[in-house]
Amino acid sequence: MAKILPLPPQALHARLAEKDIPWESSADIPARVKNNGITRAQQARALQALELALHITAEGYHVYLSGESNLGRQYMLRDFLQPRARKTPVPPDLVYVNNFADPDKQQLIALPAGQGHKLKKSFADVLQRVRKEVPGHFETDTYVERRAGLMNKFQKVRTRLLKKMDAVAGTKGFHLDLDEQGSLTLYPLVEGKRLSEEEFDRLDSRTRQCLRRQGDSLLQAVTGLMRRLSRAEQTFKDDERALEREVVRQVLDALLTPLEEKILRACSGADLRDYFTALREDILDNPEQVLPRDASSSQSGDAPSQQYHDPCRYDVNLFVDNSKTCGAPFITDDHPTASNLLGCVEREAEMGALVTDFTLIKAGSIHKANGGFLVLHIEDVLQHPVAWEGLLRALRSGLARIEESGEADAVARTKGIEPEPLPLTLKVILIGSESLYENLLLGDERFAKLFKIKAHMAETTRRDRTGVRAYLARMAGIIDDASLLPFDRSAMSRLVDFGTELGEDRRKLSLKFPLLRELMIEASALAAMAGMSSVNRERVEAALEARIYRSNLAEELFLEEYDRELIKVRTSGSAVGQVNGLSVTWHGNFEFGLPHSISCAVGVGHEGIIDLEREAELSGPIHTKAMMILKSYLLNLFAHNKPLVLTGSLCFEQSYAGIEGDSASGAELAALLSALSGVPVRLSLAFTGAVSRSGQIMAVGGVSRKIEGFFQVCARHGLSGDQGVIIPHDNLDHLMLSRRVLEAVENKRFAVYPVHHVTEAMELLTGLPAGRRSKNGVFTKGSLYRLVDSRLIEMGRLAAHAYKRPGKTKY
Repeated sequence: MAKILPLPPQALHARLAEKDIPWESSADIPARVKNNGITRAQQARALQALELALHITAEGYHVYLSGESNLGRQYMLRDFLQPRARKTPVPPDLVYVNNFADPDKQQLIALPAGQGHKLKKSFADVLQRVRKEVPGHFETDTYVERRAGLMNKFQKVRTRLLKKMDAVAGTKGFHLDLDEQGSLTLYPLVEGKRLSEEEFDRLDSRTRQCLRRQGDSLLQAVTGLMRRLSRAEQTFKDDERALEREVVRQVLDALLTPLEEKILRACSGADLRDYFTALREDILDNPEQVLPRDASSSQSGDAPSQQYHDPCRYDVNLFVDNSKTCGAPFITDDHPTASNLLGCVEREAEMGALVTDFTLIKAGSIHKANGGFLVLHIEDVLQHPVAWEGLLRALRSGLARIEESGEADAVARTKGIEPEPLPLTLKVILIGSESLYENLLLGDERFAKLFKIKAHMAETTRRDRTGVRAYLARMAGIIDDASLLPFDRSAMSRLVDFGTELGEDRRKLSLKFPLLRELMIEASALAAMAGMSSVNRERVEAALEARIYRSNLAEELFLEEYDRELIKVRTSGSAVGQVNGLSVTWHGNFEFGLPHSISCAVGVGHEGIIDLEREAELSGPIHTKAMMILKSYLLNLFAHNKPLVLTGSLCFEQSYAGIEGDSASGAELAALLSALSGVPVRLSLAFTGAVSRSGQIMAVGGVSRKIEGFFQVCARHGLSGDQGVIIPHDNLDHLMLSRRVLEAVENKRFAVYPVHHVTEAMELLTGLPAGRRSKNGVFTKGSLYRLVDSRLIEMGRLAAHAYKRPGKTKY
């Protein structure tokens, strides 16, 4: 049999030579290189999608940025979009004003950026001056004299008509009385004396009926005079109102007209011009709105001059203020509740009731981002179903309406307002994982129609000269952003290797820059604590060891149980039907490997191979499939000329949690072959790898952590130089082992063996050649498979003749 050699140390870890870094320190990296930290080569697919989305203005072309966490998704968006946003025109300010034609439907007016705040302040100042000066104009001699003239004219007409009515009443035997409120009352006269109501009631019924008929006749006689009196009173009120309008118009011409002309010069627009026209007419029609209430109507302690009928009627609600915005807005909503995202109409308690007005309309992120970009994390939005539904409705209709949440569930809806909706011209970018994207596509057809652009971020980039250069540039950008100490050439080399460790592929670099940033911050802090002016490789290694020490308490507790043999895994000697397998465990965000003893027992029977994990419902579907593939391998190899008559059971010793994956199928097959052949297996070796139907050993995940886990147990038991791990040959590019493992391999105290096929693994584990089947179906003499085949033949014979032995059975 061909001897399988262990891997040399240089094959177990990729290391960037310091001479391959073109700068002595990160401080030497030019600014032009730093600014190109994220290159199109790294995230070409995502950046191309974003670029396309920016140039499509049609509806429905919003963006879903797909990528796992720790890829710097939001940083990439900001780095890509903000420079483009700054070159885009600033969107207008938005103000809500009163709609005098329909007070429940407030009017939305767009103004050039910066003019909204000026309009609000200027108009508040002018309105305050109007309210201050109008009362004074009503107290001038000219107004008082003109109003007195109108009053005198009305009183003359009124007195003349009253005298005529009194004379007519006297001829009918009645007296006409006028009270302080101006109401006319007819009292009957009997013998020249006016009767009171009590005296009238004491009269006999005939007299009362006669007086009533006379009174009705009198009312018909004076009806014409009363109409003339009403017309005279209405004429007086109209003249008085016209006089008030004239006075108020003078104040408005002096104060409001200059402001109106100034604003219209800066903000041309029919909506604004129509508003000023309607505003002027409303003030003229309702002068009481700019006049203080009487002292009797004001609340205790409030000055009468500050109490108006509707103090908010002429206010300006600055809904969206873009005065300080540079270019298009770039809004990130980290708490997208319905009110924060879609806006709301707030309410105030007044006299025990909740009331509102248009000044309480508050903008949401969707309004503030209009004309620019709105960035949302999909996980945050889905936490608020009302916000998510509202966002989809707004994007589908192209209008952002401010609605009251929970209207459909309200038992009694309070009176509210309906602000004019805002036409949307923004680009929404959702940030989320690929699994959420697929769920949304399948679960909501609106999502696919609205978010037609998918920007998928890559998790790794190639570890070539260009990729390393871009990686170093990104490091320099992180150092500048976080104000870290400079990193020398050795430290930068170690950080590049750390990027490969994160990517678990020697040919690639991980793009999870937030994790790289955390390590750099910690290394810089350690260097500063040591009084160093720059960070070297030793400080980076110290930071890595400190991070492991902070997180590996669970691993240490497991290793203590291996030391005390509470978890029984042997790292020396041999055993039949027992193999050391490897697994990966997560505790929080810390990943570590642990060895497990996999055992197998076989006997005569027809049950086949029983997976105890599956029988106990502790295995997942992938592990179950791996067991079926293992059975297929046995059938393909040993069932050509006979049936397989056996009962075998496989289990993970001391495993009390669920098992998933196929990475242990190779070790399980090795345990089964050992049990069938009776050949012991070396327990100084651990085996990880998935087996195919043809016996090929296929790549598995977490191979570096698995090797390190078995190495630590071996190191605690004592390294003998005979220990090692068998791995799939396809995992060679994934090896990034720790410094301790590399030193042990270099000193020939630990070994890593790559294999292509299960036969190679069995030869390492048993020391016997696996053997080949000849044309007559017999395996090579002295081989492992010859022993397995012979045992299967024997088990078949025993099964066939188990109950055919001669002789009588005694009871």
